[in-house]
Order: sequence, then C-alpha cells, then structure tokens
Amino acid sequence: MLVELDRRARLPLRAQLEDGLRECVRSGRLPAHARLPATRALAADLGLSRRLVVDAYAQLLAEGYLVARQGAGTFVADAAGSAGAPEVEQTQRPLSFDFFPGYPDLATFPRRLWLRMLRETLREMPDHALGYPNPRGAPELRRALAGHLRRVRGVVADPDTIVICAGAAQGLALLARAMPGARVAIEDPGLPPHRAILAAHGASLTPLPVDGEGARVQELDRRAGRDGPVSVVMVTPAHQSPTGVGLSPPRRAALLTWAGEHGALVVEDDYDAEFRYDRPPLAAMQGLAPERVVYMGTVSKTLSPALRLGWLVLPPRLVGAVVEQKTLADHGSPTIDQLALARLLDSGGYDRHLRQARRRYRMRRDTLVAAVAEHLEGAHVTGLAAGLHAIVRLGRPIDGLALMQAARRHSVGLYPLGYSYVDPRPFDDGLVLGYANLAEPAIEEGIRRLALVLEELPPPADTNDGGAISR
Repeated sequence: MLVELDRRARLPLRAQLEDGLRECVRSGRLPAHARLPATRALAADLGLSRRLVVDAYAQLLAEGYLVARQGAGTFVADAAGSAGAPEVEQTQRPLSFDFFPGYPDLATFPRRLWLRMLRETLREMPDHALGYPNPRGAPELRRALAGHLRRVRGVVADPDTIVICAGAAQGLALLARAMPGARVAIEDPGLPPHRAILAAHGASLTPLPVDGEGARVQELDRRAGRDGPVSVVMVTPAHQSPTGVGLSPPRRAALLTWAGEHGALVVEDDYDAEFRYDRPPLAAMQGLAPERVVYMGTVSKTLSPALRLGWLVLPPRLVGAVVEQKTLADHGSPTIDQLALARLLDSGGYDRHLRQARRRYRMRRDTLVAAVAEHLEGAHVTGLAAGLHAIVRLGRPIDGLALMQAARRHSVGLYPLGYSYVDPRPFDDGLVLGYANLAEPAIEEGIRRLALVLEELPPPADTNDGGAISR
C-alpha cells in the first residue's frame, strides 16, 4: 500500500502515517470493507517499527475510520469508506426474455470439459510456453484448427497461414490495418459493430444490398464506379447476418470470378456455419479460391464470446502484414486458453458439443416458429435453415425504438432489423430474434409478451422517412 512518508519533515512519522491512511480512506483509494495490510507487513514495506504502525491503526480505530475483526484483520469502516469512494458501474438487471441474436446457449458452456482441458494444459505445458505468446497463435491450436476446418468446412487451411485473434472484432481490425485505405464493400443490412470497426481502422465502406439470394454481387461494378474501386468484399455467405439467407451458388461463383478479375480480396465471415437444420452444410467459399479469400471464424457462437478466441485463414501474401499488426496490437492471444481449445478440438469434445447444440437449437427454432404462428397474427418467420437467430416479419412497419422501449417494460429484449442498415430505418417490419440462449418455455412466453406490446403501440403516423421495407 502506497503511503508517502518524508523522513526530513518535522511532522513525526506516526502522524504522517495516520494522515496518509486517512487520505486513502477519504479519497476512496481504500474503499469501504477493504482489508488493510497486517501491521507487520506494512511496517516492513514502509521501513517503520511495527509499534508505530500498531499505534497508527489504533488511532484510526478510535476515530472510526477502521474496524478490527478478531481473527480476520483490520478493515475500512463502512461509513468512512463511502464518501470519496469511486462509483462502481451498476449492472442492469438482465431481461427475462432477451432475444439477443449474438449468443449461443451460455448455460450449456461445457464447464467441466473446459476445466479438464485447462488442468491438462497446465499440467503438461512446458515452462517456456508461459513466456510471451507467438503472435501468430500457439502452433498446437493452429494445427488443430487446420485439421478441423479442412474436415468440417472444406477450408484449404495450413497452420502457417492461420493467425489467432481475439474474436472477429480484432480480426477485422487487423485486416483493416494490414490494408490501409482499402475500400470495403459490406453487406447492407449487416452488423453495425463490424462496420464501425472497419471504419475506425481506416477502411472506406461501400454498402452492398442483400436480397433473397444473399449479397447482390452484380452491383459491385456499379457501386465501385460511384464510390471508387472496391478492393475488399466482406460477406457472410453461409448464413447472411442478419437476414439469414445463404449466398446462392451462382452468386458465390460470380463473386470469386469478380475478385479474380479485379485483384480484389473476399473476407468470408463464417460466424455460425456449424448450425444447419434444413439443408446440407455449405462448404466455405475459401476452399474454391484460397488465394483470394480470407476465412474468418470464432468460438463466440459455438462455445462462448467470453473466450475471445477467433482465427483468420489468410492468403500467404497477407500473413506477414497481419502478423505484424497482431504483434503491435497485443503481442499474441493468451496461450493457456489457446492450448485448452487445441485439446478440446483434438479430443473430439468440440464436435460432441456441436452435435448436442444443433439438436437443442433446432428445437428452439421450431418453438419460435410455433409461438409466432400462435401469438402474432399476420407475422411470418424467415432465415430458418441455419444459425442462431431468425427474422420475424410482423406484416406492418413498426417504430423500432418505441417497440424496444415498450418491450423492455415487459422484460423482453427485441432487436429491430431496420437498425442493421447503413442508413437506419426507424420504421421497418422486421425483427432479428435470437433463440439459442432461451429455453423453449421462455421463447413461447417472450413471443406472447411481444404480442401484448404490439397491441399497446399505436400505428405509425408516417413511414416515408427512409423506412421503406425491403425483403
């Protein structure tokens, strides 16, 4: 504990110590209930006699700044530590029925299995592995990922072309910094946080509209002519975020052909491709043109976003620039978690977890469809073939902000599709509803409450302010 003492001052050291401790409490550096060091330890740290520290503690005990608990130690008193203590961030009470589309089932994170992987990792990892991480990522994880992605997603993956990153957010930031000034065509609608990350790191953005077959690849030349040449196209081809459509095979081929003709790069965000329900799995585009496609994936949708583990499979020409940016950003992702994930992949535990999750999510998706049919007259659900969320079309445009606020009063979290567009649409008929992190009874009750909220809202007076509905 830092208490400054001036041995040349005329004020005795005990008085200086008492004043220093009082100031620590008043300023909040020592908050209420904070445990003070033992008198012997503080005396050693400050180069004082233990008697002097004992006497100083006794004085502050008498003044009410401190309290002593037999067998536990000396603590800052409740009232004394409250006046100047820094405010603690207040956590909002969680919503009972939150249809947030970005979560898997957090309650089924494989805690025991992950703990076992961590224990085995800590028991067996060599001492040198506890040094600074390899900025590319742990070789063990890159090898395990290469095998998994080749087998499950058809990715042309070599451990030397994989860079481990802190989720998709950091992956996008690394790519933008590795290609300064790039003009990126991004799907519209898409994920606003991804757009913000790219723009914040120097990319210029060009919206690329989406329809029932995915990104409208045929518009790339027209949009490039208007805004300048596009050098990067970012897509979510397996399950477009947020509309849920898949990029059709003809458009996949057209996009790769266009990229080859224009020397452009495609960034393939494969964010929830592991979850397929009504159609066979679609192989990653990267397998068709690995020299023109960056493949991006994470465990945020399969295990938990809290792990902050993702990966980029890069064309060889980009590896050096991305590794340089990763080194500058954080010198590498946490090694212990990387090695635990490698063990999970190699053990088959990751595949088993995904198989169980698919069955669970399919039942929850079906529950959502049934609940919408029962409670929301005139509504229908799209984007159902895959993923962790669906689009509910209400059949009439709704004021998105008013709907969200009214729903929160019923402890329901709703996410209007209109705010996913580059030019937000305050009035739209779509909702992006995640179902993976809600049990079946909660999904049914949440949709029932949504119906009540819709009955409370007045019809919009005017929807001609840029809120045209797009299907």
